[in-house]
Amino acid sequence: MNPTEKLLSDAELLAAPAADYMSAAQLATFRQRLLAEERALRATANETTQHLQETTAAPDPTDRASTEEEHTLELRVRDRERKLLKKIAKALQRIEDGSYGWCEETGEPIGIARLIARPTANLCLEAQERHEQRERQYGS
Repeated sequence: MNPTEKLLSDAELLAAPAADYMSAAQLATFRQRLLAEERALRATANETTQHLQETTAAPDPTDRASTEEEHTLELRVRDRERKLLKKIAKALQRIEDGSYGWCEETGEPIGIARLIARPTANLCLEAQERHEQRERQYGS
């Protein structure tokens, strides 16, 4: 990012005219948000790794079971975060190739409000709803 580039607030993103959709300033803002989220997730993953390595086995079976359950939950959260890291990488790639902000299914704009809520979104709301409906009907 160019140090002179100003990152936009949510209000500025939402107030921008439709003609500015996925402008350089908007893309720079979303890139920085994605990179910040990626850094935070990686830091959390490192903390988890250290925490799991530092834990010693408790002699009491109840304590040991509690510790194992805690580790299982922690690893489940980390697995979700790992999947989110992949989505972030794909979103960053879409910024680079110029397809960020556009629905992969319909080619329509995803929308600023949706991207603010979910910067990794690759489908517009209607396409996402159809996707979720198919998953509910047929499973995935």
